[in-house]
Amino acid sequence: MHILQPAGWVLPKGYSNGVVTSGRQVYIGGQVGWDSDCRFTSTDFVLQAHQALENIVTILAEAGGKPENIVRMTWYVMDKREYIAAYHELGTVYRAVMGRHYPAMTAVQVAALIEDAARVEIEATAVIPE
Repeated sequence: MHILQPAGWVLPKGYSNGVVTSGRQVYIGGQVGWDSDCRFTSTDFVLQAHQALENIVTILAEAGGKPENIVRMTWYVMDKREYIAAYHELGTVYRAVMGRHYPAMTAVQVAALIEDAARVEIEATAVIPE
């Protein structure tokens, strides 16, 4: 995997602008902050994000992948202010699950998520080297 960082650009914090890689592709559908029984154990944004990341890593492991194989993530958040206010805490739980691996990422505020109790939904794409 090669991170794309154009010369002269400011280094992004917590994500990459682009990634080049090759291998077996894994597409992980949007994960919300519920457990393996589809139960939300918290209404807290950071705790839900933590669980959603754990869910992504668990699904990726089924394909033999690891967090460092993730090349792209899209975060759908209910409230961008809540997301921004949680940067520090979010960074802590992100690194606990993902390490210091920062794929290309997009965050989008949405009007609603399908699961009413969800504060965040995260989808991911990974490429496992062959």
